[in-house]
Amino acid sequence: MTQTLPERVSKEPRRGGTVTWACAPGFPPAVIFPFTPAERMGTRNILEFQALMYRTLYFFGSDGTPEVDYANSIGEPPVWSEDGLTVTVRVKPWKWSNGETLCADNVLFWVNLMKVKGARYGEYVPGYFPDNLVSYGKIAHDTVSFTFDKVYSRRWVLMNQLSTITPLPTSWDRTADGPANASGDLADVEAVYQFLMAAQGDIVAEGNEHRTHWADSPIWSTVSGPWRLKSYTLEGEVTFVPNEHYSGPNKPYLDEFRQIPFQSDEQEYELLRGDPAAVQVGYLPLSFAKAGVNPLAEHYTLVPQTAYCIRYTSLNFNNPTVVGKLFAQTYVRQALQSTLDQDSAVRDIYQGYAYRQNGPVPMMPVTDLVAPQQREGAWPLPFDVDHARQLLADHGWDTSVTPAVCMDPAKAGEGIPAGTKLSFLMRYVEGRPALTRLMTKYKADAAAAGIELRLEEVYGSILVAEDAPCYPCEETPCTWEMCCWNGGWVYHHPTGEILFKTDAGGNFGHYHDPAADELIERTVTTDDVDVLYEYQNFIAEQVPVIFNPNFPIRLFEVANNLRGFEPVNPFGMINPENWYLDD
Repeated sequence: MTQTLPERVSKEPRRGGTVTWACAPGFPPAVIFPFTPAERMGTRNILEFQALMYRTLYFFGSDGTPEVDYANSIGEPPVWSEDGLTVTVRVKPWKWSNGETLCADNVLFWVNLMKVKGARYGEYVPGYFPDNLVSYGKIAHDTVSFTFDKVYSRRWVLMNQLSTITPLPTSWDRTADGPANASGDLADVEAVYQFLMAAQGDIVAEGNEHRTHWADSPIWSTVSGPWRLKSYTLEGEVTFVPNEHYSGPNKPYLDEFRQIPFQSDEQEYELLRGDPAAVQVGYLPLSFAKAGVNPLAEHYTLVPQTAYCIRYTSLNFNNPTVVGKLFAQTYVRQALQSTLDQDSAVRDIYQGYAYRQNGPVPMMPVTDLVAPQQREGAWPLPFDVDHARQLLADHGWDTSVTPAVCMDPAKAGEGIPAGTKLSFLMRYVEGRPALTRLMTKYKADAAAAGIELRLEEVYGSILVAEDAPCYPCEETPCTWEMCCWNGGWVYHHPTGEILFKTDAGGNFGHYHDPAADELIERTVTTDDVDVLYEYQNFIAEQVPVIFNPNFPIRLFEVANNLRGFEPVNPFGMINPENWYLDD
């Protein structure tokens, strides 16, 4: 059910007031420095926190379409050379909140960070930006140019390469000893990076008290976006106020924007139901949803936040035990996918608000980028417990018991000894009843095929910090197995290099397949959709992750007196600067 927010009543948007947002449980923002490592990449941390203060070079989707919004972007539209190798970008003369003018050096500061510390950035992909640049630099105080090593898809460069850049202020280009020159000298980058990382505190520790001082920091209080941080409590309550020096076209109407945390979906729902004056933007938990009904309609309008994303469960291919060897076998992954009943989950758990997702390209919003086979429902691995059981039996497993036992190592695969039991630890985020129901059903269906899933609920922020991309070593044993944080990945352009290319920042489980790498490389050099189809059909059959039912990021419940909320951004970003309260 999608309602339409009431028509605007005031001729001029009213200024003032506070809007409170009820956040989903488990993921308080843990990183403020917008050079975010893979273990902290996420909608809550980046799109609903950092992006309000530190604007990327290009802004996407604010008009409700999956495209660039140049009016709200720091960068002017890119200009290409005739040979398709060099792109030039002019930076608008917007102001930082400390009075600095945005300039080319702010862009180069970021690119140099990527050049030296890319492995610590969650969207970095070895071999791509900025590794695929022959040269780059400042050609005027407000203009930068990038020359690539070959001709790439221009849409891909804009949507997936230049989109990673967040200009950083000159005032951040320093160490504890004073100003540095990371924007002009790669030799300075390491020290500046370490200084900025230290200034935000331990990004893994839940009790990081640096967070309570971010608002007062001369570093983090220098912002380019429409908001600046007023306060951050250790409990995760965040308060923003307008950046008075914001240069963009849509300056905030509100006096404050507050984000308040909850421990569970039930707690959040009870507040919305019992005290609607306390929250202007919340969400209807999927576990309370009923198709076509808004139980909070007296005070709220229901607005689904459908994002251009996929949802999945990560598998740890780098696990040093036999579990890693099991995940290396395609038939094991296919059996795991074939025992996840997406169709019944869409119907019974998500009340029709979800949809099936069995491949790496989002099914919604509808585009022509989805392969015809998947668009027409010819899924390569539909729910089929018998098929999963037969796959395992054909590869030497005794499936008459659960967990199934390896009887023929020669068929089972390299590194899987006789007697191995087919058992996996599935950790998933707590506080989400719909996800718990999905996991419980998955466990039962997998068991019917001989696969044991040992379920464990974990607080979300701890889960993603512990079950992060890793290599086995003494400090990091890297023994997590399966991880579901109830999310996945929001795309700009779904070519897959961030998620499935070898050693990519978003490749959380370290999936590696030369054939996948080759297909991905082809997708980034052409706009031919047939190439994209070939790639996604391969990934759908190889299942480097277990694809989960897709559903709106949230079923927003928006106070009936709040205006400017729609259209919803398909990339998961929020624009509270557009919101205002009506009398």
